[in-house]
Amino acid sequence: MRTILAVSLLSVALPAWSSEFQLNRQMMVETQIRARGVVDKSTLAALGNVPRHQFVAKDLEALAYADRPLPIGYGQTISQPYIVAYMTEKLDLKPDHRILEIGTGSGYQAAVLASIVAEVYTIEIIEELAAQARERFQEMGYQNINLRQGDGYRGWEEAQPFDGIIVTAAAAHIPPPLIQQLKEGGKMIIPVGPSWGVQKLLLVTKEKGKTRTRSLLPVRFVPFTRNR
Repeated sequence: MRTILAVSLLSVALPAWSSEFQLNRQMMVETQIRARGVVDKSTLAALGNVPRHQFVAKDLEALAYADRPLPIGYGQTISQPYIVAYMTEKLDLKPDHRILEIGTGSGYQAAVLASIVAEVYTIEIIEELAAQARERFQEMGYQNINLRQGDGYRGWEEAQPFDGIIVTAAAAHIPPPLIQQLKEGGKMIIPVGPSWGVQKLLLVTKEKGKTRTRSLLPVRFVPFTRNR
């Protein structure tokens, strides 16, 4: 298995105009994330390093570090920072992990993951969002993110098994192919429930070929869409 090191954003010299974004990002981590109980050091570092304002439209940059989701077009959103951090922490990530993400969206969650683990595989069904995210990853220098445009229900079979799987859209049920592609001892986090309603954020753990599911908290995600 090839190992690709994540680009360290700390090593990049930032221009003076970005100081306000840096301050807002650190305030976001302290007041929205750490204050709500997220304690994993790698998760906090990733949220503190990844420039969230580069994953939203220019006219929304001022709101990039606000405690709320934001629209990214095509009926999709970039999740609230706390939810990104919470879901990331629950995967119990390690530096050598390989993670599958279903629902690339803006690419922000994938970038957070890529700052922690060896390799990220991410799938986006909306062609325009996939193209935008791919360009964004290239411009920002992420070399450990593999992106595919398509239906994420069946996962990424040729790249399995995965140490963790994160789904960022609400599914009616847990897709069986994703369970199959989860490594023994691996974890999957996924919102399950009605479209455009309140869903349950579930943590699925695979042990001895069987799965154990735990409900974590109520959430609201955009629907899990599929090719028809």
